[in-house]
Amino acid sequence: MNILIIYDSFFGNTQKIAEAILSGFSPNNKIVLKNVTEVEQNLPEKIDVLIVGSPTRGFRPSPNTLKFIKSIGSKSFEGVKVAAFDTRINLETLKKAAFRYMVDKGGYAAKTILKQLLKKGGEQVAGPEGFLVDGEEGPITEGETSRAVVWAQTIESEIIRITT
Repeated sequence: MNILIIYDSFFGNTQKIAEAILSGFSPNNKIVLKNVTEVEQNLPEKIDVLIVGSPTRGFRPSPNTLKFIKSIGSKSFEGVKVAAFDTRINLETLKKAAFRYMVDKGGYAAKTILKQLLKKGGEQVAGPEGFLVDGEEGPITEGETSRAVVWAQTIESEIIRITT
């Protein structure tokens, strides 16, 4: 499979999760990992799987992630299996209950990203996934990189299941 993983990262946490996701796929796949700022409007010709990740900023994806998705043509992802992830504050690390409630109810980036990828013709292969960081700048909550590896393995297994 040709897999493209695109991410944005402010403090390095989302990049680390993207790298963990990459490591979860079998080595016989052709996998490209790119920061969203390195991706041009013209994506590689043949993509079987596209995974896009962003930190959650103000209850939504980063501006660079939104700009990238909006720049892509309306049916550019037809036939492409898509998934989305985000990094988000671990609510247990927030001291004020009112702030925890507001963050929890405000929404997260992955859901928005996935919705946009589906509008561009992508075929959902996994639900939106969030990976936790402690505090606003991290570090990544213990166990989350391992969970990212398993998430990638689950995506690969699902693709194999639906294509055979």
